[in-house]
Amino acid sequence: MSNPQRLLLIASPLMRRTPVYDRAAALAKAKGMALHIVAFDYLEGLATAGLVNDQALATLRDGYVQQHREWLEAQALSMRRNGVTVTTEVVWAQHPLDEILVHLREQPFALLIKAFEQEPWWMRAMFTSLDIQLLRETRIPLHLVHKAEHALPRRILAAVDLSRPEDQYAGFNDQIIDEALKLALQCNASIELLYAYDLGSMYLDAGGGREHSFLFDSNLAQTLHEAQSDAFQALAERNGIAAEHRHMRVGDPAKVLALFMETNTIDVVVMGSHHHHGVGWFIGSTTERVLHRLGNSVLIVSPER
Repeated sequence: MSNPQRLLLIASPLMRRTPVYDRAAALAKAKGMALHIVAFDYLEGLATAGLVNDQALATLRDGYVQQHREWLEAQALSMRRNGVTVTTEVVWAQHPLDEILVHLREQPFALLIKAFEQEPWWMRAMFTSLDIQLLRETRIPLHLVHKAEHALPRRILAAVDLSRPEDQYAGFNDQIIDEALKLALQCNASIELLYAYDLGSMYLDAGGGREHSFLFDSNLAQTLHEAQSDAFQALAERNGIAAEHRHMRVGDPAKVLALFMETNTIDVVVMGSHHHHGVGWFIGSTTERVLHRLGNSVLIVSPER
């Protein structure tokens, strides 16, 4: 029986071939799924032209959409020759997030793929990018491709967090590892498991007063480290991760994770993202901080799907 689920690739409106196309095609073939490519077009200049002449606007808009549709079909042709079932679609939409969420509600997509758009810090401070909006709103796995030296990933990293189990969904770390293991199996890739934690923050949470933080209690620190190590080893053991592929690091998780990926030539890191409320929306999660340090790609798993 054929797999009814498909992969969804969000294409850039710029009509430029980037590594995300090769990654999407390679994953579709490895997973045995069809690929649907959709581009959301909206040109402000054409939209304002409608104030003068609605008929001219419609003609210009239809011509642009048709040109983009033909360009996408040209990209799909090479994928089809490689054995991947591909469909394409171009939608005129001013707000792509709304249209993407409609697509996800109406059709059974297994994975959302998009090129990651690196933006300067000052723009991130004023605007929430589409990538971050998707991270917060989607409930299916989200694969953001920064660069893809290998179309099919060769080295995969599962990044887990055991620092505050009371704030986490039950079994979420196991879910992250499971997604990484499935991807590694489909891609015939190797897998590593990393847990990076901030011992200073855990010390404060465990009762080490901030006013006495300069007198860091080495016994408490050792106790915290041993507890984290035991939990990490148990997690790795029940998921079948060999000892030589388990890694624990102390430090800021975002910085540690980015450095580990760079020094170990990781193609994709699989990690989880909690959907924030209140102040968390402004501060951002570890996942959001990691995105802006990325040298490679990330597969983000939501516990709420």
